[in-house]
Amino acid sequence: MPPQPKKKTSKSRQGRRRAHLSLVAPHLVVCLQCRSPRPSHQVCPVCGTYRRRDVLNVAARAARRSGGQ
Repeated sequence: MPPQPKKKTSKSRQGRRRAHLSLVAPHLVVCLQCRSPRPSHQVCPVCGTYRRRDVLNVAARAARRSGGQ
């Protein structure tokens, strides 16, 4: 059998142990092309641009998805 705790853990000690368990909201930036929020350093999922360059053809991807199902 493992040993059992001998004393009650105080709220401050419990809080210090759990200090790193908080959730972090994703960092979003505004797309320069379509002004929608997107994750930083990633291609915009709405218009398919990154640094004002077209990277993805969003219309072709949407047509391919709808046609495949």
